[in-house]
Amino acid sequence: MIIETERLSKNYGAAVALKDVTLRIEPGVIGLLGPNGAGKTTLVEILEGLRKASSGRVSVLGLDPGRESRVLKERIGVQLQATALPEDLTPFETLRLFAAFFRKSLRPADVLERVGLSAKANSRNHTLSGGQRQKLAIGLALINDPDLIILDEPTSGLDPIAREDIRKQIFLLRELRKTVLLTTHYVADLQKVCDRVLFLRGGQVVADELVAEGRDLEQMYFDLMGATEDA
Repeated sequence: MIIETERLSKNYGAAVALKDVTLRIEPGVIGLLGPNGAGKTTLVEILEGLRKASSGRVSVLGLDPGRESRVLKERIGVQLQATALPEDLTPFETLRLFAAFFRKSLRPADVLERVGLSAKANSRNHTLSGGQRQKLAIGLALINDPDLIILDEPTSGLDPIAREDIRKQIFLLRELRKTVLLTTHYVADLQKVCDRVLFLRGGQVVADELVAEGRDLEQMYFDLMGATEDA
């Protein structure tokens, strides 16, 4: 089992971000779908060890993110909603820098080729387009050859062509048999690349569905969120 949670909850004062979330996630590409404020980012930050749960139990790759975060960081790759890139470095230099943080890492040139940035290897990061910056952020998530890759809103704010490029990158990860946890509020991003989709609303999992050909996830999303959507 890649991820297990049991009655996982997170409160910020009186505000409830997650409530009694119980999950069993096996290898594959898993989507977390929900409107803004549904609890997606809070959930992945707890899984990454960046935030502590208020109650409940969580296990990622058999490790407790709260107590074993250093070991866990060697085995997961994370692309955050906003990745602060060193603007005066090149993509190659950036990957080489991040590779030094891990005991095991891939060659920066191989990662650049994998994410389609070889042509920009020696360009300064501040010259990259939005889509290219997201590709580099995904490359940073791959540099340690992780067992689990968490992508938090990887296509947010991108134009349709850049979004399609990022979806292709996720599909390639699927072909490499990587386990990917992907959060988004774009249904089309999940329909094409995911094996399973978890629908979040108000900090709770309201549906857990396998992605089947011909399944209308968009209609299901609107049926589940309805007038109570908290975007």
